[in-house]
Amino acid sequence: MTLFLALLLIFGVFYAATPIPDPNSEFKTENTTLFYRDGKEVLGTLSVQNRQSIPYAQMPQNVKDAMVAAENMTFWRDPGIDIGGMMRAVTSLVGPGETVGGSTITQQYVKVLYLSQEKTITRKAKELLLALKVGNDLSKEQILEGYLNTVYFGRGAYGIQAAAQTYFGIDAAKLNEQQAIALASIVNAPNLLDPTVSAKQSQDLLERYQMTINHLVEMGKLTEADKAKIYGALPPFPKVEKDARFGGPKGFLMTMAQAELRDQGFTDAEISGGGLKVTTTFDSSMQAAAVDAAQSMAKSAASERGKKASDLHPGIASVETATGGILALYGGPDFVASNKNWATTPRPTGSTFKPYALIAALRHGFSLSDTFNGTSFTPRGANKPIRNAGGESFGPITMQDATTHSVNSAFVDIVSQIPDGPNQVIKAAGDAGVPVNDSMQPVLSIPLGFGEVSPVYQALAYSTFANEGVRREAHVIAEVRDQAGNVVYKPTIQGTQAIEKDVAINAAYAMTKVTQSGTGQRVAALGRQVAGKTGTRYDSDKNATVASWFVGSTKQISTAVMFVAGDDGNGNLDSFSSGFYGSGYPARTWLAYMRQAMKGLPDESFSGPVRMSSNAQPTRQYVPVTRTPTSTSTRTARQTASASAAPTSASAQPSASPTRATTSAQPTQARPTQTRTTGASRPTQTSGGSQPSGGGADEPGASSTP
Repeated sequence: MTLFLALLLIFGVFYAATPIPDPNSEFKTENTTLFYRDGKEVLGTLSVQNRQSIPYAQMPQNVKDAMVAAENMTFWRDPGIDIGGMMRAVTSLVGPGETVGGSTITQQYVKVLYLSQEKTITRKAKELLLALKVGNDLSKEQILEGYLNTVYFGRGAYGIQAAAQTYFGIDAAKLNEQQAIALASIVNAPNLLDPTVSAKQSQDLLERYQMTINHLVEMGKLTEADKAKIYGALPPFPKVEKDARFGGPKGFLMTMAQAELRDQGFTDAEISGGGLKVTTTFDSSMQAAAVDAAQSMAKSAASERGKKASDLHPGIASVETATGGILALYGGPDFVASNKNWATTPRPTGSTFKPYALIAALRHGFSLSDTFNGTSFTPRGANKPIRNAGGESFGPITMQDATTHSVNSAFVDIVSQIPDGPNQVIKAAGDAGVPVNDSMQPVLSIPLGFGEVSPVYQALAYSTFANEGVRREAHVIAEVRDQAGNVVYKPTIQGTQAIEKDVAINAAYAMTKVTQSGTGQRVAALGRQVAGKTGTRYDSDKNATVASWFVGSTKQISTAVMFVAGDDGNGNLDSFSSGFYGSGYPARTWLAYMRQAMKGLPDESFSGPVRMSSNAQPTRQYVPVTRTPTSTSTRTARQTASASAAPTSASAQPSASPTRATTSAQPTQARPTQTRTTGASRPTQTSGGSQPSGGGADEPGASSTP
């Protein structure tokens, strides 16, 4: 009893001593500033603040009703706090997962006034105490007035007056029913519910808008007849003038930083007006080099046939292998003119997908000296042969040489000899860091690169090879400080041994031969050891090259370069330059950028190869099986059949009989199977179906590289 009375006394003292903030004098906002990774050079600011206060009497009733319906239906009768919500908030501070907050308008109002990024039990206790005092000492009208004058609506607008002018160009007093409901609905997530940003945000806002309308009907503020008139669509939103602060290539960097802050639990109000000092992973000099390389090479390629460089889209992503931090990124020439980020847009990878088949084969026990079919052949169940670039025939060829010269037929043969081969290749890609998606159909031609990956994730996945199988997560935020200079966020740089070390070492070693004497030898001019791969995706039905790549990593930096054409990225690259191979403009772009990016870094080499013996037995006899291919949805309009099953080691091999080189070394370690959960669903079928049309019409021999 004595302890209870003492606690009650302490609570009473703090309650009495805690002042209620004056929203007009104590509410302050400050722009969030983004810096390059040196923490000194400014990348940009995220918002321009706009706040205007109006008295409660000038706020229309439809705004007051809509805000209560959207945010706190029990506002007029609750004590100002939500005990259940506060308990969840406190629990989230000491447990795993995202930090959550209180739900009442009073609690939100208190949080807005403090604008602190500190996520501690002490802060929550202070908010609870202040919310109780505000709820007891102020009238509901005073609370709602303060809230409506301080809450963030997006686009830098704080308060309903600024929001009305920003979104609709009118004063708050003139907002109609639909406009009031839409603005109240936006408050939940302003930077994710702006209908002028994208169709998705518009749809998300419509759903929130309709929820608010339903609440208004439930509260008796609207009738069913009123609802019927406004329920089906949002009010018209005037065209928004583009924000010049996001102009140029840097706009893509700024929006990526903004999105990552949100993913890490920062609110839109904190991001836009919390005065955060955000150090990104972007390197200013490397970014300048990426922009110059992309734009100069696009201009050069377009000039060959008098085309417009604006119709050609290079995408560049460069990742620091030690951390996963994105050092440079080129998503397009001007974010304001077009917010399509080609560095984060998945496109067909061509033969840059082959290293994942290499990983799958090494995991299965094949060695780089095992031989496979380097001659064109038609897999079982297919109606078209697997051809090599230029129709070249290599005969029996080792897995090393097949990698060096990007031999399509050999890689399809390799996959055919791995149990459940197509899915094992997809798994290897996921383990390396590629988000698995439905474009990656589990058919024998999977290594030829009809699957779609963005430059960011190709760069990340190749960094896993450079890290000897340790995968890190790509990120763009290095540190966040609040207005007081306190560090409130730093990423945890954790690595996962996603690919067995000896497997990754040998795969990286094989890829260094690509850049020394194979299809990627152009980049040998860098003077550093590079594990890389060229890739060209040719669609035979369209008679068009639809994507061209070079992806390569030194020990310190992994960089992916992709070229696509047309507004949708499905145009014909060959209309710009004859034979738009990965060994051409993509490799040239990579080299131009990396020459600058690698300046001043020590010369480090890849380890390996690790001596491993092959314990897999390539089969020597192709057994044709009559089968009717079934249809599988792919990206292209027309489709051709591929091998319908993932053969076991005893069936379904190409007619050429592969031989096996014998080695005496023992594996350096056991390689347990590892799995990775991905955000996208993976197709489960491994038999039947057809491959997307076209093939990995890869680079010609190094001697004929354009």
